[in-house]
This record gives sequence, structure tokens and C-alpha cells, in this order.
Amino acid sequence: QVQLVESGGGLVQPGGSLRLSCAFSGRSFSIYTMGWYRQAPGKQRELVALITSGDSTNYADSVKGRFTISRDNAKNTVYLQMNSLKPEDTAVYYCNIKGFTTIDDYWGQGTQVTVSS
Repeated sequence: QVQLVESGGGLVQPGGSLRLSCAFSGRSFSIYTMGWYRQAPGKQRELVALITSGDSTNYADSVKGRFTISRDNAKNTVYLQMNSLKPEDTAVYYCNIKGFTTIDDYWGQGTQVTVSS
């Protein structure tokens, strides 16, 4: 089994910054992608940022230039640096790690990010 623990969410004013962390542990497997998704009330879960095993990154258009995904392999942790936050970034943010098979697809419990003055 694999466990993902997210942290770093909270309440921030518009224009502020937060850094989310997702630490994973448990069974070893080859990781294909690590990503952050978010789900706002009444909306579907959407991809925010993704980083592949080859260090390629992909971002939702709405966060390009503001968010940065990175990882620390030694710490088994993936990060999401969020700058210039907007009220529309308010959502529950989920960490996801996928392996090269459909069996390895793991989610964190989610962390709330609220952007409000």
C-alpha cells in the first residue's frame, strides 16, 4: 500500500502564496507521474500541474506562470508552489501519483486552499 499525506493548505489573501507538499511512503514502485489536482465546490476535479519521471511538466492554462510543481526524490515529496493566488484558485487540492500500470494510482486526502480577503 502507498500513503500520500498532503500539507500546506490554508487561508490566504489574493496575491499571496502557499506551498503545498505531498509526502508519500509505502510500497515501492516505478513512478510515471506526480500531479496536483483540485476540485472546487460544484465543479469537477481538474488537473493543476503534472511532473513526469522524465521531469517534463504540464500546467493548466489558468495557473501557468503562477504555479510551479517540483519534487524531491530523496524526501519522496512533491511540491506545488502557488504564487499570485486568486479567489478562483479556492478548492480542495489533491496529490496524485501514478505508476506505469493502472494498478498504481494513488490519491491523497486533499488539503483546502481558500483565497479570500
